[in-house]
Amino acid sequence: MLFSTYQQEAEKTDQTDQTDQTDQTDQTEARNADTMTGIMVPLLGLAGETGTLLTEYKKYLRDGAAYRIFNEKIAEELGDILWYVSTIATKQGLDLESIARSNLAKVSDRWHEHSSPLFGPKLFDDGREESEQFPRRFDVVVNTVVDDDGKERVLLTLNGEPLGDPLRDNTYEDDGYRLHDVFHLSYVAVLGWSPVMRKLFGKKRKTDPLLDENEDGGRAQVIDEAISALVFEEARKTSFFANVQALDYELLRTIKGLTTRLEVGRCSGKQWEVAILSGFEVWRALRNRRSGTICCDLIAGTIKLI
Repeated sequence: MLFSTYQQEAEKTDQTDQTDQTDQTDQTEARNADTMTGIMVPLLGLAGETGTLLTEYKKYLRDGAAYRIFNEKIAEELGDILWYVSTIATKQGLDLESIARSNLAKVSDRWHEHSSPLFGPKLFDDGREESEQFPRRFDVVVNTVVDDDGKERVLLTLNGEPLGDPLRDNTYEDDGYRLHDVFHLSYVAVLGWSPVMRKLFGKKRKTDPLLDENEDGGRAQVIDEAISALVFEEARKTSFFANVQALDYELLRTIKGLTTRLEVGRCSGKQWEVAILSGFEVWRALRNRRSGTICCDLIAGTIKLI
């Protein structure tokens, strides 16, 4: 049975009272009241059936294999939940089949490592001149020096040349944010994207004015920096993602929202998760060692510290 068919049949069994009104004012008030009542009844029903489902599971935990009708009861309760979900969708003018498709797309984006084939090659600068391409493999050397005031400053070099300016934490506490270029490098390695690093590498796509302005320009760089700062603050809550295997979906959804109009919007939430966790693994090691060489491989989509 199709979801659309189920939704149509379920609607026929909706018993929510719809009182007929003749006065126009009364009709408007009645419609507003009916809308509130109409959605509240199935919402409460959904909550009730969810509780009943948990009750059935409680019985199974208590009685084990002796509770032989467990699967039968679970199927019944899931059916009731489906009816309430369908009814809520109908009352809100939503299509249950579209909801199901959107949910599968969301779950796929969250857990699958893929880039949408609808938006071109995996690497965003494929096919361009070498002068406008990230190197497919490169090493960045990281060194830390201590200034006269006792604060640390980080120096990055690429092929013996400075990569950006020396960085300090620029905050009241020593939190290691001076090493945050590691995160931009992880975005390059795993996603093939970082407007900040594209500028530092001197690889802006200037032969295409639209790309140069919209994908490699100041606004995209601000978004790149904002993501780095946002994720860093979230990481502080969990020992900077030490022993963390999966990120909170709301964080990934926020990042996807920030980048939806950029070329990196084609990358999945799972790819962002890999980029973030890989970057923090290198960041944690660098914070302890204070120096090392970051090896990035865009072909393999990896970043590591040696």
